[in-house]
Amino acid sequence: MQALRKTVNTGLEKILIFLLGILVLDVLWQVFSRYVMSSPSAFTDEMAGFLLIWVGLLGAAYVSGKNEHLAIDLLIQKSSPARRIVLHQLISLLIIFFAISVLIIGGSWLTYTRFVLNVRSAALGLPLGYVYLVLPLSGLLILFFSLSDLILGGRS
Repeated sequence: MQALRKTVNTGLEKILIFLLGILVLDVLWQVFSRYVMSSPSAFTDEMAGFLLIWVGLLGAAYVSGKNEHLAIDLLIQKSSPARRIVLHQLISLLIIFFAISVLIIGGSWLTYTRFVLNVRSAALGLPLGYVYLVLPLSGLLILFFSLSDLILGGRS
């Protein structure tokens, strides 16, 4: 399980590096075209927004897999070792509930309806279903990491 978890996180890391590189190039082109050529590019603002959505949600899944996500762990620090295990399991269960209900189910519904209604972005003409596809994808990744935390007992 740990080997699969590491493989998934490594692949996710490479995807994030690629997306962040595209985002940087997109913003650089926007700045160049606006200030040097005095003719701002029409699509770069929208593309940067979409890339930020993907980087943000996939980044959340990535840090979830590395157990480096933001947490207020004052209660855990003050707890006994036995209680810490119970708290970690409870937190993992809450994360699983959120990932399934909001990201996977809600994100899948949002993605599906955007494709069915053929909703497109203004500048790129891209079907918005592709933008929202990151919701169930990141939800599945977070679900995988949280389930593996439960199975491995927080040893990931």
